Amino acid sequence: QVQLVESGGGLVQPGGSLRLSCVASGITLWFYNMGWYRQAPGKQRELVAQITRGGGANYADSVKGRFTISRDNAKNTAFLQMNSLKPEDTAVYYCKAGDNGGYWGQGTQVTVSS
Repeated sequence: QVQLVESGGGLVQPGGSLRLSCVASGITLWFYNMGWYRQAPGKQRELVAQITRGGGANYADSVKGRFTISRDNAKNTAFLQMNSLKPEDTAVYYCKAGDNGGYWGQGTQVTVSS
């Protein structure tokens, strides 16, 4: 059974940092492009960052220079380092393995508020 489990979310003040983790079981992440998505209340889910099997990364304009996606294939884990957080970053964050279709985690809540 494939599972992706996100962790690391929470409540943080504006300007703060969080590091999200996505641990996979039942699949080998090395074979997949990985993505982090987020969904704020009343909004559509949007792509935040992607990292290819080879380590190439791209980011949504809204997070460029603040967020960094990475992966540790030996630990079957993907990460999203989030710095200089803003209230508009508040959302449920999801990781995804694969492109079309793919596998999704259950999400972790990130709330940026003073």
